[in-house]
Formats: sequence, structure tokens, C-alpha cells
Amino acid sequence: MSCLDYKMTRRSMLGATGATLLGWQIRDLLANEGKSHAQTAEHVILFWNGGGMTHIDTWDPKPGRPTGGELKPIKTSVPGMEISEIFPELAKQMHHCSLIRSIAGTNGDHGRATYQLQTSYQASSNLQHPGLGSVVVHERNQLGDLPAYISISGQAPRAGYMGQKCEAYFVAEPGEQDPYLAFPSGIAEVRGNKRLEVLGKFNQRFTDVQKNSKLDATQTAINDAVKLMRSPALEAFDLNKVPTTTLNRYGDTSFGRGCILAKRLVETGVRFVQVNRGGFDTHTANFPAMEAHGSVMDPALASLVQDLAESGMLKKTMIIMLSEFGRTPVINKDAGRDHWASVFSCFMAGGGVKGGQVIGSSDEDGYQPKDRPVQVPDIHATVCHALGINPSKEVMTPLQRPMKLVDKGSFVTELFA
Repeated sequence: MSCLDYKMTRRSMLGATGATLLGWQIRDLLANEGKSHAQTAEHVILFWNGGGMTHIDTWDPKPGRPTGGELKPIKTSVPGMEISEIFPELAKQMHHCSLIRSIAGTNGDHGRATYQLQTSYQASSNLQHPGLGSVVVHERNQLGDLPAYISISGQAPRAGYMGQKCEAYFVAEPGEQDPYLAFPSGIAEVRGNKRLEVLGKFNQRFTDVQKNSKLDATQTAINDAVKLMRSPALEAFDLNKVPTTTLNRYGDTSFGRGCILAKRLVETGVRFVQVNRGGFDTHTANFPAMEAHGSVMDPALASLVQDLAESGMLKKTMIIMLSEFGRTPVINKDAGRDHWASVFSCFMAGGGVKGGQVIGSSDEDGYQPKDRPVQVPDIHATVCHALGINPSKEVMTPLQRPMKLVDKGSFVTELFA
């Protein structure tokens, strides 16, 4: 069931070509003849690196070139694939992972780029498009009691016209107990349940009079919170029982704990987890900043990929790392790199993605795509493809405007070869 129980309209059923089959427009089926659309993933972990992460100093090193910078490339578990030296542990797991080095961006502004990378659409003044996580949970049913969409250490994009059921549950700091999922100190469970019963009756009486959809959304949030606070699945959020050896392996940092929590959540059935990390707007002192990021990210990412692979969960869990854009190949006077949208990179693993691949390339100095340019909506279409979701499917906004789940994207076929 979708998040707002949208009905297919005559327009969305017929589509622009006049016909659909099981939700797929005939033109899309013909265009993708011979390509499997079977679902390969059930969960997604999205790492959002806010600020614009440099592509040259992470996934697309340029050794020996004037733009290469201070960080050196290192070999990985895949012959011929090199990544930055800031990822020595992750380098050992790259046979599980793939890189896209030819994303052709269009926005060098943080706000507009963030909007497109997280929704597939260009920013609009009169419409809030839903983020990728909201699209996924709109199309895939909830598994278990935990929220289907959880955002860690930062807010996820809003659900827009997909409604309250598709909003992310926010975890400010992984491992900390949510004070809103327990009765206040001094309120016994019986008394607390009685209060909830009275609140429900009051809200229903008020809603019956006001007839406001926003009140329905509020009650949905309350119902979900009550269901969650009574569920044994809440134990997934408790990191106190995580072995010290595991915590040390991932790193006893907010990011390391976030990766552990993301793993526990998808194992418990959560569809989409977004882990947020900022600080990548490195206009000054780019190289020590990236070394510091690497020291935190490398052990956690490597451990996450390894653990999911060993448990078999990687086959059905897609991991993806995105940022607004790359950074300038030219190093500025402050030893930093500035905004650069023309080409940047993406890290992916699991969920049917064939490991050990590099898709596309940038030119020799990292200025432009050299071959196999990938558009931003293609990334969203790729995630949808892995989950068995038709990216061209239309849903109706409350104003009866049909909107596609993804803005004209095509999935990256090579990732699933």
C-alpha cells in the first residue's frame, strides 16, 4: 500500500503512449526489452556527505597530474582499481563495491544541488518533491514495527506530496534513547496508556469537526510513535549491547555508531536508512580535512561492507554514498578545492550491484566526463531498479498533478551486468 493510498487515474494508467502493463509504460518495456527488472534489493543505506565531497581525493584519483593534490592513490582488492589513500581498509573490500566516476552534474550551489541529488528533480518554487527514501517507502511495504525510513545524524529531505507516512524518523545521535518513545518519569504505563486513550478521543472529535488533512497527518505520526514505543524491535536502536570489539572495529565515533545502527536497522527490516555527515565543503585546507574524514569513515564503511557480505545481507542491501557535487581539480590559494558540478563520483555496493567495477571516467585532470556520462536522475532510477520499482510510475499530488517517481532517469545497466 502506498503512503497516501494514491489511486491510478485514467491519465496515469494510459500514460503518454496510451497503455501500461503492470504499472510499466509500454514504451519503457520496449526500450528495456531483454533487461531483467526482477527485484534484487530489499533495503538501502544511503550515506549523504553534505558539503560537496572531492572526487579526486576519494574515488577518482589523478596520480601524476597537476590536479592530483597531496593524497596518493592506493591499490584495492580489484586489479587496476585505485582509490585514495584515506581508505586503506575499504580498499580491501572493493571487490564487493563499484564506482561511478562520470556523474554529470548541473548545479554548483549547495541548496539546488542537494535538492536534485536527493530527489532527482530540479528545485521548484511551487512543489516539494519527495526524497529518494520517501519514494522507496511509498512503493515498498513496511516490514515489521520499525519505521520504514530512518535518518541518522541529520534530517532527510521531506516527503512532499507523498505525505506523513513517507517522512523519515529522525535519530539525532545513534545510540541515544528517544525521549518521546517512553512515558515521562513518574508516569506508570497504565496511567500513560489511559492518557493516550483520552488524547485519541479528543483528537478524533476535533478532527471530525475541522476536516483538515493536516490533522490526519498528525494522528498518523502519533499512531506510529505509539506502535513503535510498544514494540520489542526498539532494541535495534540500543547500542549498549554492541560488543566492544565491534565498536572498536567500526570506530567509536558518531559515524561509526551510525554505521552499526544502520546495519542493525536493515537487519530488523527497515527499508531505507540515511546516514548523514557534513564537513565536506573544503574551500580551505582540503587535504588534512579529507585525511580526518578518512580516519573516521574508512573503518566504519569497510566493516559495514564486510559484515553485510559475510552475513549474506549485502545481496539484498544496496549501499550508496552521494554528495552534492565534486570539487575543483584546481587547488586554490588556500590549499582547498571549490565547488565543481561538471563531473563527480558515486560509491555503491550490494543490492544486486556487481562488485569490482568502475563505470565511466572523467578526463585526465578530473574536469569533465570522458566516457559514459551518468545523469543525476540515473542514480535514482538505478536504486529503483534494484528494488523492483518502476521509476516512470506516476502518482497524483493532492492538486491532481501527475508526477513521476524519478525525473527522466534510466538505470545504469552495467552495474547489474
